Parts: sequence; structure tokens; C-alpha cells
Amino acid sequence: MQHRTYPKTGWPISEVGYGMWGLGGWSGSDDEETRRSLNEAVAHGCTFFDTAWAYGAGHSEQLLAQLLREHRGTRLYVATKIPPKNLRWIQLEGCSLDEVFPADHIREYTEKSLENLGVDAIDVQQFHAWSDRWGADERWQRAVGDLKREGLVRSVGISVNRWEPTNVMTALETGLIDAVQVVYNIFDQNPEDELFPYCQQHGIAVIARVPFDEGSLTGTLTPQTSWPEGDWRNLYFTPEHLRETLPHVDRLKAIVPPGMTLPELALRFILHHPAVTTVIPGMRKLSNVRANLAASDGHPLDPGLLATLRTHRWERDWIVP
Repeated sequence: MQHRTYPKTGWPISEVGYGMWGLGGWSGSDDEETRRSLNEAVAHGCTFFDTAWAYGAGHSEQLLAQLLREHRGTRLYVATKIPPKNLRWIQLEGCSLDEVFPADHIREYTEKSLENLGVDAIDVQQFHAWSDRWGADERWQRAVGDLKREGLVRSVGISVNRWEPTNVMTALETGLIDAVQVVYNIFDQNPEDELFPYCQQHGIAVIARVPFDEGSLTGTLTPQTSWPEGDWRNLYFTPEHLRETLPHVDRLKAIVPPGMTLPELALRFILHHPAVTTVIPGMRKLSNVRANLAASDGHPLDPGLLATLRTHRWERDWIVP
């Protein structure tokens, strides 16, 4: 496992972390299998775990708490998130800060996460949605500043809305944000344009999420793929979206090098960029843990292949959570 430096603190964190969204209640998730997978990740050198209160109303955090107890002698880095008070995850432009992240709500959910995680301080506390209309508002700034001064959080981040990588720049200019979590993968390359250069210049960590485009870049979806009622992926991959996506995936499959899988290629594409501090694939099976962590071996992609992958950038106008 290779490590990269979390800029503001100097932490050496694993460049492949663990995304825990799917562990908090997606269909097909099993807590016992989750525990085995989490422990396997630690055994293979993973030290960064990203969860959120919203992942099962604290359930994912509690699963992580058990892992932390079992590995007290290993420095594991914990990132979680404050849910929007109105539980709206997109189209927040018309919402006031008081509706989404009032100061008392920021503190309340930080304290809930501290209890769920069983820790004295959260390494990375993030806003789980954002509108940069609030960027200059001193109320959220004072709230996170107080949490830092009290030692309840060690750093503060923002999980940027899907396909809106610049909807955070005003907040970054305050100097209070230590990390940005953003969708970045072979299809969604927009963060490279403005966000990544800014983060590199100002020492802001980048947590790359959705490396497999919610599953399409695993190469396992078909026109017949469906999920049980209530599974979030039904909202992302509507029949229309799925039909639109699969030809893009097929074109990628045609250029996967011999001996490499499409998921490995997807991870290696993300890791090529020096702005990325860690990438957080979701992993619910031991085989996925082993395969994904193995992509961190310090071997960069061939420059010619990388140039080809850049041509697979895909601008989408979907409205999804």
C-alpha cells in the first residue's frame, strides 16, 4: 500500500481508502461480511475510512467503531459527514444556511458521530452537501472553528455535490476547509479543470469518491441489471441512464490492457493525479477489498493509455441525488 500526505496535518494516509456508504443499508449488505471486509482492508494497509451519519442513520459509523476498537494499536483515520438538516442533497441553491447547516445542527451531529464512532475527535468532519452561496457566511465558519478549537474535530471538509466540482471555491477561500471530497473517475474528469489546481496550490486534501461510477465502471452491469425496491442505485441508473451508460463502458472495455480489469484501470486512472490524496471505493466483499487495494502498488499507467482515457470524459446533465 502506498501512502500520500494529508496536506494540512501531515498524516500519511493510504492512497486507497474505504468508502462505507454501501455498508449502511444498501440492498445486499451483510454486517458480518462487512466486518470481515473491513478487517481485511486493515490487514492490507488501508488506513483511511470514510463514513457518514446518513449511511444508515449512524449504522455505518457504528460498524467503523467496532473496527477501531479491534485495531487500537493501528492509526486509522476517520472521516464522517454532517447530514443536511432538511435532508436535501441536491439543488440547494434556494435553501438558506439555516435550513441546511445551522450552527446547532453542525454541533449536534458532530456529537452524534463522536458517540457512534466511540472517539474523542473526528479526523475529518465534512459537510455532506453544499451550496457555495453560503461560503462567506460567518456562522458556519464560527461553528467549525469552535469544534476545532475544542478538539472535537481535527480537520474540516466539504463533500461536493455530484458534477459540481467548483461549487465550493468560495468556501475554500476562507482557509477553513482542509479537504474536499469530489466525484472523480474516468467519466467525470471535471475536477481537473479548476478544483485540483486550486487544492494543489493551497494544500487542500482531495478525497476522490465514486471511482466506479456507482458500478458502471466495474463492467458488470447489463441492460437487464436491476436492484430491489428502495435501493438508491435505481435512482442513479434509471432504464434511460443505464442504456446511455453501457455503450460508454463497452468502449472502455476495448482498451483495458491484458492482465488488468476495468475496476483496476478505473482506480489507476484516479491515482495518476497528484492532487488526489486518497480514493474511496465502496467494498463489501473480501475479493473486492483485495483487488482494489492491490491497485496501490506505485506503478503508474502508461502515458499513452492515460491520454486515451482522457478522451472518455463524459459530460452528463442527469439530475440525481
